[in-house]
Amino acid sequence: MIRILLASLHLLAFGIGLGAVWTRGHLLRVPGAEARLPAAFRADMLWGIAALLWVGTGLWRWLGGIEKASSYYTGNHVFLAKMGLFVLVVVLELKPMTTLAKWRREVARGGTPDLRDAPALGTLSYVQAAILLAMVVAATAMARGYGA
Repeated sequence: MIRILLASLHLLAFGIGLGAVWTRGHLLRVPGAEARLPAAFRADMLWGIAALLWVGTGLWRWLGGIEKASSYYTGNHVFLAKMGLFVLVVVLELKPMTTLAKWRREVARGGTPDLRDAPALGTLSYVQAAILLAMVVAATAMARGYGA
């Protein structure tokens, strides 16, 4: 039963995360981003929640021996490619994460943040969404026995 719960939460995190990062990207790329900041902040928060859910369930599934031994994953080149894509998403997230945190602080102080970087952050979000889709291809391949 725990296997089903963890796998379900892992997949649910994908749905939440993909929707959130795509929405964040759209909200930051359209003209008038200042009016859409509260919604962009909410989308960013959901993106963060999804990331925590992915990492938590992923680590548990990988290292917890719930489904397969961890050696299955670490010896699987498709899994390693998927983790490489995950690291790329994390690296790409550094700029949006720090910038949006700065903007949140500015808005909380009653100020107006400098949104010149908003379109670029939106584009980064779209790139991250595309990488997530590539991760799904890798996960599907793994589920079919590839890479072992």
